[in-house]
Amino acid sequence: MAGNDWINSYLEAILDAGPGIGADKSSLLLRERGRFSPTRYFVEEVITGFDETDLYKSWVRAAATRSPQERNTRLENMCWRIWNLARKKKQIKSEEVQRISKRRLERERGRREATADMSEDLSEGERGDLVSDLSAHGCSTKSRMPWTSSIDAIEAWSSSHKDKKLYIVLISIHGLIRGENMELGRDSDTGGQVKYVVELARALGAMPGVYRVDLLTRQILAPDVDWTYGEPTEMLTPISSDGFEREMGESSGSYIVRIPFGPRDKYIPKELLWPHIQEFVDGALSHIMQMSKILGEQIGGGQPVWPVSIHGHYADAGDCASLLSGALNVPMLFTGHSLGRDKLEQLLRQGRQTREEINTTYKIMRRIEAEELSLDSSEIVITSTRQEIEEQWQLYDGFDVILERKLRARIKRGVSCHGRFMPRMFIIPPGMEFHHIAPHDGDTDGEVEGNEDNAASPDPPIWSEIMRFFSNPRKPMILALARPDPKKNLITLVKAFGECRPLRELANLTLIMGNREVIDEMSGTNAAVLTSILKMIDKYDLYGQVAYPKHHKQSDVPDIYRLAAKTKGVFINPAFIEPFGLTLIEAAAYGLPIVATKNGGPVDIHRVLDNGLLVDPHDQHAIADALLKLVADKNLWAQCRQNGLKNIHLFSWPEHCKTYLSRITSCKPRHPQWRRSEEFEDSDADSPGDSLRDIKDISLNLKLSIDGEKTEENRTVDNTLDSEERPAEMKNKLEHAFLKVSKGVERSMNKVGSIDRTEENSNSSKLPMLRRRKRIYVIAVDTDTDTDLIETIKEIFDATSEERMSGSVGYVLSSASTISEIHSLIISGGMLNTDFDAFICNSGSELYYPSSNSEDMLSSSELPYELDTDYHSQIEYRWGGDGLRKTLIRWANSIIDSNGDSKEKIVTEDEQRSAAYCYAFRVKNPALVPSVKELRKFMRIQALRCNVIYCHDGTKLHVIPVLASRSQALRYLYIRWGVELSNMVVFVGESGDSDFEGLVGGVHKTIILTGTCHNATHNQLQANRSYPLQDVVAFDSPNTIRTDGDCSSKDIKLALTHLGTRKG
Repeated sequence: MAGNDWINSYLEAILDAGPGIGADKSSLLLRERGRFSPTRYFVEEVITGFDETDLYKSWVRAAATRSPQERNTRLENMCWRIWNLARKKKQIKSEEVQRISKRRLERERGRREATADMSEDLSEGERGDLVSDLSAHGCSTKSRMPWTSSIDAIEAWSSSHKDKKLYIVLISIHGLIRGENMELGRDSDTGGQVKYVVELARALGAMPGVYRVDLLTRQILAPDVDWTYGEPTEMLTPISSDGFEREMGESSGSYIVRIPFGPRDKYIPKELLWPHIQEFVDGALSHIMQMSKILGEQIGGGQPVWPVSIHGHYADAGDCASLLSGALNVPMLFTGHSLGRDKLEQLLRQGRQTREEINTTYKIMRRIEAEELSLDSSEIVITSTRQEIEEQWQLYDGFDVILERKLRARIKRGVSCHGRFMPRMFIIPPGMEFHHIAPHDGDTDGEVEGNEDNAASPDPPIWSEIMRFFSNPRKPMILALARPDPKKNLITLVKAFGECRPLRELANLTLIMGNREVIDEMSGTNAAVLTSILKMIDKYDLYGQVAYPKHHKQSDVPDIYRLAAKTKGVFINPAFIEPFGLTLIEAAAYGLPIVATKNGGPVDIHRVLDNGLLVDPHDQHAIADALLKLVADKNLWAQCRQNGLKNIHLFSWPEHCKTYLSRITSCKPRHPQWRRSEEFEDSDADSPGDSLRDIKDISLNLKLSIDGEKTEENRTVDNTLDSEERPAEMKNKLEHAFLKVSKGVERSMNKVGSIDRTEENSNSSKLPMLRRRKRIYVIAVDTDTDTDLIETIKEIFDATSEERMSGSVGYVLSSASTISEIHSLIISGGMLNTDFDAFICNSGSELYYPSSNSEDMLSSSELPYELDTDYHSQIEYRWGGDGLRKTLIRWANSIIDSNGDSKEKIVTEDEQRSAAYCYAFRVKNPALVPSVKELRKFMRIQALRCNVIYCHDGTKLHVIPVLASRSQALRYLYIRWGVELSNMVVFVGESGDSDFEGLVGGVHKTIILTGTCHNATHNQLQANRSYPLQDVVAFDSPNTIRTDGDCSSKDIKLALTHLGTRKG
């Protein structure tokens, strides 16, 4: 039977399907017809389990084929596909088990090492179950939240915060966002998150103590979307203030601010926005700076009013918020909404796509890295449910529930965390506006909640649109409101309804599945789900019992809830996993009992409201039984309704905002702090009091040498302690540190020193020049040799010689080198240090300015450069200090090259090149060291937050603060000196250090010098990233250009002319 080998493979696939084929789930065809059809059985049961809609279409075509030979051939091909699908799913499942096991071992090892470093006894702090640990999650499961009305919440907050005038920034960059007539359900990017962020902004703007709220999003000028999405600013209409007066100002209130970035004339999905993140950050930074100055004039007494927090929503906005938070030194908050690792795990379990295919479609690895960066940067992570913390965030390298509890216990006891940090996770359920809802405790039979005052008012139009589907519209309505997305599990709901005859006899089913015109024009997955539902309606003959209107407006949704409540119906959310379940709260507000999935947020909602039943979304019989129980038992229905109405105000927006603002104000205040630039021109400016001067005089000597003589006094051990030291203790510590640094300077007189000129700056004539330049050329070319870099610099000087002679342009040298190495390069190239306005050194961890004044030097051995210590105060957030260094050394000692009997260390500490905010290591063999991704993972597992960079052809490793980088240093120059980012031109090579991606993109112009930095090592550094470079760099941006030829001054001139920065 050689020609029939496919039959054996077909049978193997049936056996491999396992539990999917059992007596408890026998085929409907088998039960009804009394005979077994293997092909039909497999298509009906196995294919449904794998969610392969294209196979179902193949089956339909095969069954419709008249020719027996062609039909058999098609069925044979289908069997091969099914067999391959089953084999692939088993393989992916095996790989998943191995990944989970490996991740568990890595986490346990990291936890052990972190605990070993933190040697103090934590037995008391570690006791107790996680669920009851209030400090970890900010809530308790042992008691229900106390009832508080909206008015009480506003009064309580107003009494204690009436004098505050907070500026809050929210970010949500994908989807279509506007304040009125939101097009929810138009596409997968315009859903519940859009509604949430708009209502959050509106509600916060109405709270006492909040002066202004900006919701930053993307400006869209595409012809296929409404013109309102192109408006730069939209003021959100305030919600009802319940009679409370709120102080209004010229710029107060809530606003949607649309930042132009990405393709100007296209509305693109969120997966394609990643290469344009840098451009959004620059635009948002410009808006925040401008608004801070405006608010300063209005309410700040002339001083800028910085945002009290920057809150990113979803991974893309979290990435933006991280960069903005680092640039402005402002606390960051993050809400994931849905998480990439959780989605990746679900997609892998389906077995339909490989990891590579998933990443190509969803850019999932870039999304996950953005979420990890958000964990690194955030002070607070706001979640909707406990399940999100314990099951979804637990998948990330940067969060560990157990280690978080240990760190929190140490903070409470005032014990050092040895440079380890973990964001606070708080459960704050999304709010809802209830001022327009008037719930009643009485029977609603025959009444409509919205029409009590006027019984003669006509029924809403959407009612007739739904009722026309039903042969008996008086039956209770089972209502589901969700997009036709596979994860919403609507197919199982229809199947449960169709196969339960008692339920069909007692109730109707209404499916509100977004808006559509033609099914064929919908996205593939949505069209497939909707098609399957329509076929099931036909299969079970549900005509007259199921409604599925094509259109509805957002304003119709309340009327739909009212209709379901009027018929004594039930609301159901059968999603496989529901991150929160806002529709459940909305339904409860209109008096609808609920049936909801037991996976995710509905568990927490049900715990508070106690107004329905939870079910296993995979069990259609459980779904049918729960619906039947609520519809048939009127007493149970009434009790669930009453419970929901009684407790619903616990989910009001004022309640949400009160908790939200209390969390924000608990963060340690951070914002840019430095001397105003005008003070540099006034050497006789009054100084602070004598007591502060004494401390400042000592702190002047705490700065490190230019090459970075390190001390153990880095004040970065624990930024979350929020405690102030007594002046005497502080003075003792400063004096002790001064003695140590003084000895270090004597040991290394060959190194150049730097002094924090906080009270006086004799370099006043030079620093303001940076801000008076019309254009800044940033040379960030990571060449193979110093000779190549000198040649490149001279070519750039020659190409811009006319502007250079006029003094209208300045130059910034951006490099991974130390300042002493840069000085040697300048001398060997026959240049002057004053040829440059600034030097970004050590991969962005240090910033220097040239000094030509000998009085700035401590001795003749020092170099003519001035260290910007204000920059250090910007980047020191979550710097691990000595705890990080010890862990890095331990890691370096573990990287061994075993060659026969000899063992050689591959990575060694480079103390001479290390600095206060840069730990440097030598790499002997770049091919044998872990990638940046693996090293970041190793650090994150131990709660150490840092930025890892391979440089100098991979022969050097730099570990710097998590929010420090060469690109962030450019943003600092804009914030500090007003150097417009749009007036910068950045020169880079074709590749470079592992931080190369951050330098290409943004509102500045970028010139890629063809032929430079194009060796195998540089290319390997970029290839080792967890996502393709094209996913994060917009090489086709009009702000980016490649030079032609060999990067001569002529080629550079042509590139500058093309960018419009030089006249032809």
